[in-house]
Amino acid sequence: MPKTDEYWIRQAIRLAGEARNRGDEPFGAVLVSNDSVVLEARNAIHTENDLTQHAELRLVSAASRRLDPGVVAAATVYTSTEPCAMCAGAIYWSGIARIVFGVAAAGLEEMTGGDGLHQPSRRVLGAASRQITIDGPLLEAEARSVHKGYW
Repeated sequence: MPKTDEYWIRQAIRLAGEARNRGDEPFGAVLVSNDSVVLEARNAIHTENDLTQHAELRLVSAASRRLDPGVVAAATVYTSTEPCAMCAGAIYWSGIARIVFGVAAAGLEEMTGGDGLHQPSRRVLGAASRQITIDGPLLEAEARSVHKGYW
């Protein structure tokens, strides 16, 4: 029986919790193809001392290096929180055709007090020459829980 989008979002939320537990910001991402995990990533901006080490960017970078472009194009990226502009752009350039996210950019902005570049993925990718399907927010209350007390 195929796993649902909710199942995969919960996996991304779990990874976000792992990132937080090791001292990084609470973000996680899973790349799924044919109902199986292809890759997963956690935010690592503090442990790597690199502010670009967002979960989604790390995931897409690994996918681009390790996987056949056809596999990447057929995959879905599940993220605990809506990808920022940098990560949405990386997802676009990687060839991934679908994004599913938990917390919306507006929800993250609310939790962080407006600190950051919070643009909805649909706005960032709206002018792209290739269409990406974007679904979310999904299980937003669950996805928000990993952020509670962090910001």
